[in-house]
Amino acid sequence: MRNPYFLLRPTALVRRGYLPPVKRSRIQREYSDPGGIDWSCKIRKDTRRRATAAPGWPSSVSIQSSSQPRSLTPEEQARMDSIQAQKAALKAVSHNDKSAKKDTLKRKIAEVPKTDGKEDIEPEEDKTKKAKGLEQEIMFSIGDVKSHYKGAKLLPKWKAFQTTIYLEWDEGLLDSKKIAAFDFDGCLAKTNVKRVGANAWSLMYPSIPEKLQSLYNDGYKLVIFTNESNIERWKNKRQTAVDSKIGRLAGFIKLAKVPIQVFIACGFNASTIDPYRKPNIGMWSLLKNHFNSGLPIDMDKSFYVGDAAGREKDHSDADIKFAQAIGLKFYVPEEFFSV
Repeated sequence: MRNPYFLLRPTALVRRGYLPPVKRSRIQREYSDPGGIDWSCKIRKDTRRRATAAPGWPSSVSIQSSSQPRSLTPEEQARMDSIQAQKAALKAVSHNDKSAKKDTLKRKIAEVPKTDGKEDIEPEEDKTKKAKGLEQEIMFSIGDVKSHYKGAKLLPKWKAFQTTIYLEWDEGLLDSKKIAAFDFDGCLAKTNVKRVGANAWSLMYPSIPEKLQSLYNDGYKLVIFTNESNIERWKNKRQTAVDSKIGRLAGFIKLAKVPIQVFIACGFNASTIDPYRKPNIGMWSLLKNHFNSGLPIDMDKSFYVGDAAGREKDHSDADIKFAQAIGLKFYVPEEFFSV
């Protein structure tokens, strides 16, 4: 409770230190005795404005010392009891949630079949990477969407979210339960890491436009998932890297004459695992949970095409592991686009 001395005009001077200690004690002694004092002229309505009269206040007021706590009214006591009960209930719910999570984890561990020692043991590092890739939950927020990527401006209709760049919309693009997904470099377009520029690409197979048009007419949603670490690596030339990648993709879509949803994983850091960079499935999670109108995806009819299949001539196995982690059928481009 606030000290009632602060409600009095003389003691306001005391509080601010305008009166010497002798006058302070005298004033406090005088105003602690309510007898014979017109309290209606001394009481303020609030701390800012002084009132000539305070309706409802008695002609004499008994002032309590600040060292003595005021007893609570029945209504206040009931309110305090209600607050304490709510805090106890929330604490119990939190404890129950933690216990349930521990029980679920123990049950999952118990369900894992034990090996007999003859099977190959997966390296612990690979297990960690796979777990992070599969269990990563993407918390998508419109407030985090930007029209630039770390200072590099994006073309119209292109947006950035965390370490991804995506094509926000394309004319004629329709959501669907059937997804036809593709890699870009080495799958749809022939590119070279030594060549930079929006026009530094060529069509990988002549049958690609016709094949994509056929899939679009059959009700498939066409999607491109592509990694591009140069956007993150080229800190001093990031705008060049962004313009080069987006320009190639925009040129390909224009040549194919079909609407395509595009996701670019830009992040690359040797010390951390980017959830969007293939073979991690962050880009797929964005599509599934936030860019397909909530439609359930038909995994039997959906598929993914990529050139990084872990073969001797391939630069990596990111594409096939990406498809396996999601549960999609996987094709290599020479097989899928063969006439």
